[in-house]
Amino acid sequence: MMKTILLASTLMLLPAAAMAQEVPAETVTQIQAMLKDMQCEVDEDNIEMDDGGYELDDVFCADGQYDMDLDKDLKVVNKTKE
Repeated sequence: MMKTILLASTLMLLPAAAMAQEVPAETVTQIQAMLKDMQCEVDEDNIEMDDGGYELDDVFCADGQYDMDLDKDLKVVNKTKE
């Protein structure tokens, strides 16, 4: 029974993962440079495309940890302290 539940859970997650778009390397470099100017850094695995912009999870800055949303022009539109 447990194997069936685990298999079903895994299969439900596959389509979402397959649909996720990879952020272009050039954009990741631009985001990292912008964050460096803000005295922040993020692991590139925590940068995701989101509704025409980008979602950054676990951004570490000099004054704490944040989640950030960027628009398509890499401007911060939301910054939430964790």
